[in-house]
Amino acid sequence: MANSAPAVAEAERFESPEVISLKAKTIADQIKQSKHFIIFTGAGISTSAGIPDFRGPDGVWTLRKQKREAPSKATSTLQAIPTPTHMALVELQNKGLLKYLVSQNCDGLHRKSGIVPEMISELHGNSNREYCRDCGKEYIRDFRAVAPYTKTVTDHRTGRKCSMPGCSGVLLDTIINFGEYLFEQPLELARQNARKADLCLVLGSSLTVPPACSIPELVGKSKKAKLAVCNLQSTPLDHLVKEESMRIFAKTDDLMIAVMGYLGLGVPQFVLRRRLSVKVVGGERDRNQIILQGVDVDGTPSTFLKSVKLEGTRRPAVTEPFTVGFRMEECQEVDLKLELEFMGNYFEPNIEIVHSTRQSERLYLLEYSPYTREWQVSADDEEIPIGG
Repeated sequence: MANSAPAVAEAERFESPEVISLKAKTIADQIKQSKHFIIFTGAGISTSAGIPDFRGPDGVWTLRKQKREAPSKATSTLQAIPTPTHMALVELQNKGLLKYLVSQNCDGLHRKSGIVPEMISELHGNSNREYCRDCGKEYIRDFRAVAPYTKTVTDHRTGRKCSMPGCSGVLLDTIINFGEYLFEQPLELARQNARKADLCLVLGSSLTVPPACSIPELVGKSKKAKLAVCNLQSTPLDHLVKEESMRIFAKTDDLMIAVMGYLGLGVPQFVLRRRLSVKVVGGERDRNQIILQGVDVDGTPSTFLKSVKLEGTRRPAVTEPFTVGFRMEECQEVDLKLELEFMGNYFEPNIEIVHSTRQSERLYLLEYSPYTREWQVSADDEEIPIGG
């Protein structure tokens, strides 16, 4: 794909803050009037998080075409913090203004920011998501769940196996490499929402990669819908933007902060949210087990822990689902103190939670601020004190 990029990238254009503000008001007014508003995102929304784009002056494909190496200062997608643009979209989702999100990005920041699974089509995959070839079960990881591609780029095997009962199928990554077909379901959902849309806002995409670029094109060609594009370079779909005030040459953060202001909405600060299922299983002769498993909002298994250690035991559990045995007499109630060790992409410290065997199963919500490096834990609408 680097061959499709020009050796010298088109110069980026930056409109004045005054012009951006006027255009942001137009976009905000259109959002208020819209009944089915969708957004289409590209690599440009993640550049302020330290992740390079593809066709900009320092883009991945541009530098490769020039036979130059990518800058070493690029941030790992695992450690990148969702940008103001990402968080603005989460707020628009939560307020019911954004009806659907279509993304070309594989960095996983949309899902991490708080976009719910049923609200997004990740057309080109997600580097933190893999699935079982046999049963189709998905897994979300706090590590790069991408095949090494040591044989061919079409070998998507990650080297792990499915952990569902009765299945040990091979796990595959979800990345769409160049020349491969997109997954049917996310593409069809994107098309359905594009046909329903009366407004589509493109953020940070060159709109040059098919068939993804056909999504905003559907909206732009509709007589009943409007297309808006925010990108620092020109795109092949600029001629479908019917109003000059809806073609913005700006960084997406600058536009979206202004748009949110005109909507009377704030841009929330990023909080890393994790959900932990804890289950107590009774056994014979007072031999019991406590089982811990990370889960996403839709129940998808989510790996974010390195280990779990029960107080009084010698060794931590290091394999998910984390299973630890303990002794307890029948009808006895015990408070189990568990130390959780995280993957640590955001330097999350270990925490301790106390689970009472009075509850055979409980779901804990773990919220972490990468700015203060502090955790908050709650369960069943009850705040849980954190130890350790």
